[in-house]
Amino acid sequence: MVATDKALQMANEKGLDLVEVAPTAVPPVCKILDYGKYRYEQTKKEKKVRLGQRSGLLKEIRVRPQVKDHDLGIKINLAKKFILDGDKVKVLVVFRGRQMVHPELGIRLLQKVAADLKGVGQLDGQPIHEGRIMSLILSPVSAKQVPVKEGKEAKDGKETKEGKEVKAAKEPKDAKEIKVKETV
Repeated sequence: MVATDKALQMANEKGLDLVEVAPTAVPPVCKILDYGKYRYEQTKKEKKVRLGQRSGLLKEIRVRPQVKDHDLGIKINLAKKFILDGDKVKVLVVFRGRQMVHPELGIRLLQKVAADLKGVGQLDGQPIHEGRIMSLILSPVSAKQVPVKEGKEAKDGKETKEGKEVKAAKEPKDAKEIKVKETV
């Protein structure tokens, strides 16, 4: 421990600053360093922490009930890309005019999307029918992968990447279990 006056004098001799690092400690902790460099390093640390905290954004994909298979395939590939990037995807089926009479078309479409994205994403709740829009939210499957068996072939006789079979920690719901929750 050094007196404040002596610490300031030592800092001035070296051409540096006396910076209070831990003001809540008893007695307060100070360091002799270049304050500009210290602030620069602190902002770099804060930016690095903020980049690591990026939460999954919600991306929307809109389709109509009468969408063709190829167009739906493109939308599904786009949704797959979003989910693999760590984002949630909201698939919207937008009804127009007389299409409202056939909500089963929208349900069938959402079931197909959920089935195609089964290994990549999992359902967040049930699909919701609000007015002329039916929606379904998919989120990424947990990143925790559990290795099951090593070797050239797994139990099923299927060859796997790098000789390891990988099983997802949390299985998504089956697409046939979808029930639509209607809200007014």
